[in-house]
Amino acid sequence: MSQKKMPEVGLGLWKIAPEDCAQSVYDAISVGYRHLDSACDYGNEKQVGEGIKRAIEDGLCTRDDLWITSKLWNTYHAKEHVKPALERTLSDLGLDYLDLYLIHFPIAQQFVPFETRYPPEWFYEPDAAEPKMEFAKVPLAETWQAMEALVDDGLTREIGVCNYNSALLMDLMNYASVKPYALQIESHPYLTQEKLIKLAKGFGLKVTAFSPLGALSYLELNMAEQNESVLVQEAVKAAAARTGKTEAQVVLRWNVQRGCAIIPKSSKLHRLKENLDIFDFSLNDDEMQAISALNANKRFNDPGDFCQAAFNTHCPIYD
Repeated sequence: MSQKKMPEVGLGLWKIAPEDCAQSVYDAISVGYRHLDSACDYGNEKQVGEGIKRAIEDGLCTRDDLWITSKLWNTYHAKEHVKPALERTLSDLGLDYLDLYLIHFPIAQQFVPFETRYPPEWFYEPDAAEPKMEFAKVPLAETWQAMEALVDDGLTREIGVCNYNSALLMDLMNYASVKPYALQIESHPYLTQEKLIKLAKGFGLKVTAFSPLGALSYLELNMAEQNESVLVQEAVKAAAARTGKTEAQVVLRWNVQRGCAIIPKSSKLHRLKENLDIFDFSLNDDEMQAISALNANKRFNDPGDFCQAAFNTHCPIYD
């Protein structure tokens, strides 16, 4: 087990174009980021590795300074595919080990060989007349057991899960021999997830909030509207005015202050700096409560919605 702690702010690498990714990683490390959140499915792990390599070669950091997370894709859930999937990720990243490896979704899909398509994404056969997702009969307990073996093999220091609900998390804690280190979930002021976060922390897990700025992560995917931005809310604007910080910094601070790590994404240098600069102020209790009160259980990243729309397959994982 690692004695290192996951930094509270990391760089989320989802949707950073491969051609921009190496420089974004290098820039992030240069301004102080030490936590990088990657995944096979993001399709840019080779470029992430290039950025890491250059940063280390230039003396900006050592490997041990960095916390690198990646994720097991849905098509690799069967026990015989878990280790090769991580080995491919390590090869792409140019690393000997990860700090944290997560099950990306509690969704098992049919295996797609690396040589057929990598990353395999959601469709089983994209060129079929009516392409769709194809599920595999792999219990999550089998996948977790294979994840535990990765720790024993020294390929990752910690393991954890993404996008689990409370029932799945409670079930996991009943069969896990190696306890999960972290739960990563969508969480922002419109989706506070307080019950799930309280449960995870009660089990001793770290919680990472992805899409911590809510709708801003989804505008370019047409999965959110501009008017759904939490940054225009009066509670956020008032806190920004009092603290002299930006609305985005207030929202990020809210998540960190309630005990979550965050992984905002940006490829712009000034935004990278801004997103990291949230430790010289605090929100007061009234501000924390007012921002939390914006909760509307509004989920932007919901397979129950986007899988039907984009992949012709009904695939809800939240009720």
